[in-house]
Amino acid sequence: MQYRIEKDSIGEVKVPCDKLWGPQTERSYENFKIGIEKIPMELVRVFSRLKRAAAKVNLDLKLVDKERVDAIIKACDEINEGKLDENFPLAVWQTGSGTQFNMNMNEVIAHRAMQILHEQGHDIKVHPNDHVNHSQSSNDIFPTALHVVSLTMIKKYLFPAMDNFIVTLDKKATEFADIIKIGRTHLMDATPLTLGQEISGWAGIIKRDREILNSGIEFIHYMAMGGTAVGTGINTHPEFAERVAVEVSHLTGENFVTAPNKFQALSSKSELAAVHGLLKALAADLMKIANDVRWLASGPRCGIGEITIPANEPGSSIMPSKVNPTQAEAVTMVAAQVMGNDATVGFAASQGNFQLNVFMPVIAYNMVQSIRLLSDSINSFNHKCAVGIKPNLSRIEDHLKHSLILVTGLVPLIGYDKSAEIGKKAAKENITLKEAALSLGYVSEKDFDFYMNPQRLIKPEE
Repeated sequence: MQYRIEKDSIGEVKVPCDKLWGPQTERSYENFKIGIEKIPMELVRVFSRLKRAAAKVNLDLKLVDKERVDAIIKACDEINEGKLDENFPLAVWQTGSGTQFNMNMNEVIAHRAMQILHEQGHDIKVHPNDHVNHSQSSNDIFPTALHVVSLTMIKKYLFPAMDNFIVTLDKKATEFADIIKIGRTHLMDATPLTLGQEISGWAGIIKRDREILNSGIEFIHYMAMGGTAVGTGINTHPEFAERVAVEVSHLTGENFVTAPNKFQALSSKSELAAVHGLLKALAADLMKIANDVRWLASGPRCGIGEITIPANEPGSSIMPSKVNPTQAEAVTMVAAQVMGNDATVGFAASQGNFQLNVFMPVIAYNMVQSIRLLSDSINSFNHKCAVGIKPNLSRIEDHLKHSLILVTGLVPLIGYDKSAEIGKKAAKENITLKEAALSLGYVSEKDFDFYMNPQRLIKPEE
C-alpha cells in the first residue's frame, strides 16, 4: 500500500494514498481498534447534509467564497449518494464528543472538494477546519446530527412499517369479527371475545405507540448548531444558527428550528433518552403481540392452536415436519436488543458533564440500531407472518365449548357464589356447565341458554 505524508497540530502522519481522509482520521483509525461497531452510515449521510447546509449559509453570509462552497456542496452530495462510503472507517468507540468522526467528515469533504476544484482547473486549497468546519464545532454538529438522524429515520422507515402493520391488523380484525373464542388472563381461561376483538387490541396498541412516538419526536426538531464549543456560539455569525436550521429543514423536508438554549442542547440528551424510551415502549408491545401470536399458534396438536401462521422454514434439524414461529422469535429478540439499547442510551444521556455530553457516538449507534431493527422486524413480521394468520375454527370451538369460565354469564341472574358452585361442580364431576346448573336447580334450561349464549358474553349487557 502506498502512503502520503500529512500533517496536523501534533505532527506528521502516514495516510493511505487511496483514501480521502486526513491525519486526524488516521490517528483515530489507528488508536481505537475496539470492537467491530462503526459509525452508522445513516449518520454519515446526515452529517453530509449538515455540512452542506453550513456551507450554503457560510456562502450566504460571505464567510466562505463561492468556489470553495460549490466544491464542498458537490462533495457533500457525493457522500449523501453513497459514492464515498469507503472513506468513513471509524469506530463508535472513540472520543465521546465525536470529534474524530467530525474531522473524518471534514477531511474527506476537503480532499474531495480540492479534487473537484483541480478537475475544474483551479489550484485552490480547501481546509477541513477553516472552510468545511467553518461556524461549527463537533460539540454542536454531533448533537444536531443525533436529532436529525433519529427524526428522519423514524419518519422514513419506522412510521411506514407501523402503518402497514396496522393495515394488516385492522383487516384481520374485520375478517375475524364474528369468530367467538375464549379469552385468557394470567394464562388461564377467561370470558369470551371474538378473534377480531383480540386482534383489534393489537392494532390499537400499535396505533397508540405511533401516536405517542409522533408526539415525542416533536422534541428533537431542535438543533444545537450555532452553539459551537460550549454553547456560547463563539466564532459564528449572529444569524448562522437560525439560517442553518432553515437550510437543514429545506434539505430534509422537516421543520427543524434552532434550540433556544444552546447550553442545554450541548450538554443534555434528555430528548433522545425520551424518544428512545418510546422506542422501548414499542418494543415492549411488539414483544407482547409476538408472544400472543406464538402462544395462539402453538401446537399444532398439543398447544393452544387457535390460529395458524405461515410455515416459512423447517423448524428442526432432527424432528421431521416441525415448524416454528420464527418471525415471532425474531421480533422478540429485537425487542430484547432495543430494551438493552435503552439502558445504554439512558445511562449515556446522564453523562452531560458541565457543558458537553461525551457519550454521543454510543447514543448515535444505539438510536440508529433500534430504529433500524424495529422498522425491519415489523416489516418482516407483517409480511412473513401477520398477513398469513388464519383461524383454526374447530380448535376455537372446542376450547370455547369446554371452558368453565363461561359461567360468568350467569352472575347477573343468580350471583357470584352460586355461579362459582356450578363451575366447581362441573369441574369436579367432569360434566358440562349446563348439566351442573340444572342438577343444582339454580336456573331453568331456558334461562341458562339465554344467559350463556356466547353472543351475549362478548359485549356489555343490553
